[in-house]
Amino acid sequence: MALAGRPAFAQDAGTTVLQPENVRMDFAQVMRVQPIYQVLRATRMEPRCSDQAHAAEEKGLAKIVGAVKGAVSRKPEPAPQQENCEMVPVVREFRRPIAYDVDYVYRGTKYRSRLPYDPGNRLRVRVSVVPYIPPRK
Repeated sequence: MALAGRPAFAQDAGTTVLQPENVRMDFAQVMRVQPIYQVLRATRMEPRCSDQAHAAEEKGLAKIVGAVKGAVSRKPEPAPQQENCEMVPVVREFRRPIAYDVDYVYRGTKYRSRLPYDPGNRLRVRVSVVPYIPPRK
């Protein structure tokens, strides 16, 4: 019972007492959001045909005569010849956002963070306050 009125001391001088963290949630004002993009490239093989021979046939009166002849005739028209075709690679690029650089202000101080999502106008922040305990010398 005599020990109840005295402060508690660590028995080992190297022992550190950890205080529970004081945490609360708040909101910061978002000033700017800049998306960070990943560029994806997709290559696909497509046929490329030279149409000079068929282009002359398919102009003006020849086009009208061909359409009438096809409508009157019951037999199917042969498919256009693929003699002048070659397979060529066609590259397409796609951009998709993978992260966002966010500039925001919390209690008058500007901050920047990279986030996996666009926060909109307000950013929820975790505010933690712990006392500074200088190291022992």
